[in-house]
Amino acid sequence: MTLREAQDSPLFANRRLQSILWARSGPLPSPSRPRSLDVSLTTCPGKLPPEAIQVVLEELRKNGNLEWLDKNKTSFLIMWRRPEEWGKLIYQWVSKNGLTNSVFTLYELISGDDTANEEFHGLDEAMLLRALQALQQEHKAEIITLDDGRGVKFF
Repeated sequence: MTLREAQDSPLFANRRLQSILWARSGPLPSPSRPRSLDVSLTTCPGKLPPEAIQVVLEELRKNGNLEWLDKNKTSFLIMWRRPEEWGKLIYQWVSKNGLTNSVFTLYELISGDDTANEEFHGLDEAMLLRALQALQQEHKAEIITLDDGRGVKFF
């Protein structure tokens, strides 16, 4: 999403929704399980100026939920959960099911039948890799190359 797209987005055009988002505590909803917001976007018409949008985006960045994709800060990635949070969820599933010292393909983790009821099921592969890199830094996993792609071994 670019700053122009954010400014034109109905999400940033509504002060009521803005206050709801600011007041909300905890992680944002997962894009793998989208939910609709039951908020009327017509109650407070108008657009936020770019400076106000920058404040919102900077707060998301400080919390680890936004990453700038360019040096000019015109394109960004909003992460509903930080990679460390996704990694924690994945590792909890691994531990709960006694799967440490097991190897999985990335496909198995995000599309396999065994993870169908997990929050990380359907997660974007790029975000999965970020989560696994976070686990790798904690020495809980190692990303490996397999014949048919990438995988991960959990410790």
